[in-house]
Amino acid sequence: MNTIDLLIFIAYCALILFVGLFVSRKKKGEERDAGDYFLAGRGLAWWAIGASIIASNISAEQFVGMSGSGYAIGLAMATYEWIAALGLIIVAKYFIPIFLEKKIFTMPQFLEERFDKRVKTVMAVFWLAVFIFINLTSILYLGALTIEKVMGVPMIWGIVGLAAFAAIYSIYGGLKAVALTDVIQVVFLVGGGLITTYIALDLLGAGEGVWQGITNLYAQTEDKFHLILDKSHPSYKDLPGISVILGGLWVANLYYWGCNQYIIQRALAAKSVGEAQNGMLFAGFIKLLVPLLVVIPGIAAFALDAPLEKSDEAYPWLLSNLLPVGVKGIAFAALTAAIVSSLASMMNSISTIFTMDIYKSYFRKEAGQQELVKTGRWASFLSLLVAVSIAPMLSGLDQAFQYIQEFTGFISPGALSIFLAGFFYKRATANGALAAALGSFVFSTGMKFLCPGLPWMDRMMIVFFLCCGLIVLLGSRKPVENAYTTHSPGLFRTSRMFNILSFVVIAILIAFYWFWW
Repeated sequence: MNTIDLLIFIAYCALILFVGLFVSRKKKGEERDAGDYFLAGRGLAWWAIGASIIASNISAEQFVGMSGSGYAIGLAMATYEWIAALGLIIVAKYFIPIFLEKKIFTMPQFLEERFDKRVKTVMAVFWLAVFIFINLTSILYLGALTIEKVMGVPMIWGIVGLAAFAAIYSIYGGLKAVALTDVIQVVFLVGGGLITTYIALDLLGAGEGVWQGITNLYAQTEDKFHLILDKSHPSYKDLPGISVILGGLWVANLYYWGCNQYIIQRALAAKSVGEAQNGMLFAGFIKLLVPLLVVIPGIAAFALDAPLEKSDEAYPWLLSNLLPVGVKGIAFAALTAAIVSSLASMMNSISTIFTMDIYKSYFRKEAGQQELVKTGRWASFLSLLVAVSIAPMLSGLDQAFQYIQEFTGFISPGALSIFLAGFFYKRATANGALAAALGSFVFSTGMKFLCPGLPWMDRMMIVFFLCCGLIVLLGSRKPVENAYTTHSPGLFRTSRMFNILSFVVIAILIAFYWFWW
């Protein structure tokens, strides 16, 4: 990397650390309590919520992983992002009001209050395992892969460097530091991503501009511009045609945006229900733009005949070979912003679940506020240490994004069925929820080995219905009446502006699928 690029990157790092540590400061004699550390004092505005959701969501698995899948599969990968925009609207309207009305800290807390402690503990353990062994490790691996390809830094040192960077401000400052630095991170990752895409398309235009580059890209890779794949496509197993938008992707989608501590924690920290809903709608609009940042570059690398050993090298190749001095530093800062913000958010969610749902429940019920904050910091540090030791083992993967989606899908069908039943099915019992939680893993594992030809996304939908069946089968004879099953009139009412902008998002999505079906 050129000296100018390196200076730009160092300036970015210094800015993030300064802001993160500055907003984390406390006045002399003032102590941080659990509500402040884990939920930013429940004072986040819509713009901070939306920015933090996007910064937490977009990481190396998008920039590197989705670009790799764009290189291998094409625009069909954009389905993850565009359907997510609609998923955010549904969660904002029907999930968020329930969570905020009950003022919960964590998703497992909701499960305990609606069902019982057994359900909470099982799901808390599942979430901790997925967050540490799949999400945290994959983010570190993909980020270090890029650093290795662009800067020549050995992977293990890239992993350690990213982990240390994220840890410095997030472990000390908690969610407030994470959310407010995410506002800056989003500017870098969107701006840097757009610059990378622009330069790749301009190069494909052969001196005639970006629009000609778009035309040439479409002409050279027309077979990659289909959102719905047919059965003859080599990647049908990963994106099984029409069932993507009508089937299993919705399980992953609603689980990720509505039941996942990693994402929903930003909304839990909102000033009000309206702020949370507007923040999620803001994130939905940004989601419409994301494929331009993370999928199109992969297709462009394919059109440019990039000499890659595996698909996930597409984005690092673009950074290394196409970007001029100065721009490379900005683009690399954008990628690092995405990685570090996701690491920080993931660590904060891990520490929140471990502290509030495991430590406080089973080890120190009488723990004070300062003890909870200290425990949360240690949980963040130790989870990061585990992920750093495991991340290098992922080097054999070709498309890491698909790996993440498939194995997260072992728990998402059961989790989604439990939450939906907890919200809207008054006969759902703790035994039914526990059976669904355990059944999700058992059914998914069994079908993976017994039905190897079945697309994993279709498997998720089948497992979801099986888990729903268990909940109904083990339901009570009489409806369960409690604070979580009895919703007040008007609870799901949203503002006129929210409704209008939601329809705008839906209209844009219809246009996308009409044009690129």
